[in-house]
Amino acid sequence: MDEVDLFEAEAQALRRATAVLAEGAADPAAYRAALEELVQHYGQLMRQSRRLISRSDRTERELNLLNTRLKQLSDELDYKARHDNLTGALNRGAVFERAHQILQKSAMSLVVLDIDFFKRINDEFGHPAGDAVIRELVGRLRSTLDGTGVIGRVGGEEFTILLAGMPLEQAVMLAGRIRQAIAGERFQCLPARAVTSSFGVAWAAAGSDFEEAYARADQALYQAKRGGRNRVESEDTVTG
Repeated sequence: MDEVDLFEAEAQALRRATAVLAEGAADPAAYRAALEELVQHYGQLMRQSRRLISRSDRTERELNLLNTRLKQLSDELDYKARHDNLTGALNRGAVFERAHQILQKSAMSLVVLDIDFFKRINDEFGHPAGDAVIRELVGRLRSTLDGTGVIGRVGGEEFTILLAGMPLEQAVMLAGRIRQAIAGERFQCLPARAVTSSFGVAWAAAGSDFEEAYARADQALYQAKRGGRNRVESEDTVTG
């Protein structure tokens, strides 16, 4: 199908006016009629142009709003893909990815911890209470760290803290302060019983394998549990 010329009527009016001008007709009425027709079509073109420009501007604004919303949705999806829904901490995949990025540039200490006897909390008080304990615990982690390190939730009640550039001894002392922040005061969400956590700390050199360091920290965590829980152990204190 041939393309429709949206301005065919205007083009015809222009051709007629051009013909009148070329003929050099002495009749003023012919000139006047041609001019009136041109004015009429010119007015129509102006109105149509304004409508098109207005529609184009509106479409551009709508497209800009859509693009902004798409960017927001993309950012939200990216955030949800990398963060734990319950606490807002990084999830396991994201914290491991961040650890690999850190080790490409610097050494790092890492702390692994989990809540002692967490299953008993769920059994005695219900899963909503357990969720509340996890949220409050992460709040205490953030408060104690005060912007230092990266917090990740790597399991149900297990967490990892990445401490870029921090020596092992300093990380052990920081873990001790976190332990006290958790155990030293009853949780507001669960005042009926004490909540404590056990800690394992390890160190990784720049360029080393994070999974190996994580395994050493995890081994230290289990030694803390075997030693009575509510305590901090490091890879230096692990015994066979």
